[in-house]
Amino acid sequence: MTVSIIMKTLNEEKRIAAAIESALKALPGESPEIIVADSGSTDRTVEIAMQYPVTVAQIMKPARASCGIGPQLGFQYSHNDLICLMDGDMLLDESFLSEAVAFLNANPKVAGVTGHVVEMNVDNLEFTRRVRRVSPENRTGSIDRMNGGGLYRRSAIEQAGYFSDRNLHGYEEFDLGVRLRALGWELYRIDRRFVSHFGHSINAYKLLVRRWQSKYLRGVGELLRAAFGQPHWKKLIQELPELRLWAGVYLWWLVMIALLVFLPDKMTALAIDVALIAFVVAAMSVKQRSLSLGFYAVVAWCFHAAALPLGFFHSRRQPADWIESQVISKKP
Repeated sequence: MTVSIIMKTLNEEKRIAAAIESALKALPGESPEIIVADSGSTDRTVEIAMQYPVTVAQIMKPARASCGIGPQLGFQYSHNDLICLMDGDMLLDESFLSEAVAFLNANPKVAGVTGHVVEMNVDNLEFTRRVRRVSPENRTGSIDRMNGGGLYRRSAIEQAGYFSDRNLHGYEEFDLGVRLRALGWELYRIDRRFVSHFGHSINAYKLLVRRWQSKYLRGVGELLRAAFGQPHWKKLIQELPELRLWAGVYLWWLVMIALLVFLPDKMTALAIDVALIAFVVAAMSVKQRSLSLGFYAVVAWCFHAAALPLGFFHSRRQPADWIESQVISKKP
């Protein structure tokens, strides 16, 4: 089985050269298919990528940048039996593909296989929290999604209808995972490195604001909207723990608002609200064994919960439709 590597990018001029070079090393041969799927970079990402033997495709208006548009953009220009998805700020482990291909050959019911996404920048509170928690990125064996990418069967993707939903600003991996699993496919993480990830090194709170502005935080709401009325809806609701968390946040907010509205003594109501906030932050800090991580986690909850309804009611386009784009460069 032959492999196409899809590398999704948006303003990755600092890392794109190293990412492409790692892909070329991992995919030896006379004509490797590497597709740089660019969501409209305004820096030198495309210029740098064009110097390598890769296909560079970029979205055009009316297409708009989103987390979900890059994988589908690359998929529509790919040709091979297997699709390896990665980001433009990652380094692909040189020996991963050979082991992953062998695993898929030996396990015909598995639609996708991945390895560990090793975070290289853990000075950011968001990535520190991601490394510490029991998250999909840290589990091995059978998994519900392949966060960060991995190796997929084209036949499974085609059966699921499309690779990635262009409407999603987040949770596109979970969306693909639940659609595949609803059809009887499995996903698996082998206990070895897939990629090294050089994530954002900016302040975590600035990153949170940037993700609000880019609509990334609307991902859960958009995911719910996409699945509503579909066969995998019930499975998605059961398997997404964030929904219970956001429901708890909404209940917490309602209690604090109710205290301010219905308690005659507004100062007492305000004091109780402050005490509730302090209690939640303290409880999370004990769980994280860090006050800074605990406080950041609570702030992040509030951002995510506020963004969910905005995502759910956002307008949608058909995810399987051709993405408006152009091939800027195609070198053998």
